Amino acid sequence: MAKILIIDDDEELGEMLSEYLQPEGFLLSTSLRGDEGVTRALGESWDAIILDIMLPGMNGIDVLKHIRRDSLVPILMLTAKGDDIDRILGLEMGADDYLPKPFNPRELVARLRAILRRQQPAGNQSDESGELTCRSLVIRPTARKVTINDLPLELTSTEFSVLRVLVEQAGMVVSKEDLYESALGRALSPYDRSIDMHISHLRRKLSGRDPSLIIHTIRGSGYQLEK
Repeated sequence: MAKILIIDDDEELGEMLSEYLQPEGFLLSTSLRGDEGVTRALGESWDAIILDIMLPGMNGIDVLKHIRRDSLVPILMLTAKGDDIDRILGLEMGADDYLPKPFNPRELVARLRAILRRQQPAGNQSDESGELTCRSLVIRPTARKVTINDLPLELTSTEFSVLRVLVEQAGMVVSKEDLYESALGRALSPYDRSIDMHISHLRRKLSGRDPSLIIHTIRGSGYQLEK
């Protein structure tokens, strides 16, 4: 069973999620305060975290910031419907995905399963035989490790999945639709800029290690990792 931490002060929502998600194979635990959530997130082992924005003790953005200093655990943010600022801030701080409230529990399950799938090694090949390379960058899919010039590069699970798709198709244009399907495990929806945020993070991390690792934006088409 996947171990999930819910950081949300809405007790009714927590009870509803427990009733719905536990039969789906999730083991849930809830923190009602942001500061308590940080302590539990960093002090215990979790497969994923569901994090609300509005919290007592510490708001969700600060909780995310504290967790990301020490952990790459997948984080799904819960945001107010139509609140683009919170959604964009969450993605900029390193959230793996977001879901606006109110939401359908089935959609939450689908998002969680997609996040957890992104953590799983792909295939049964050895790290060596399954290596993907582009210039100084090496991806070992089964170990979910990335190095640049033989030094490890820390990525969230979503960043890893996006980068892997771009490296697999280096030199070719990858559409946003394909990135959403292949890397995020869901369809592109109107006004959704999640991929843009993840690409921005990747550009910053790659250029800081090797300026020749360039992700181009192909206007109206998608993205291309320079081969």
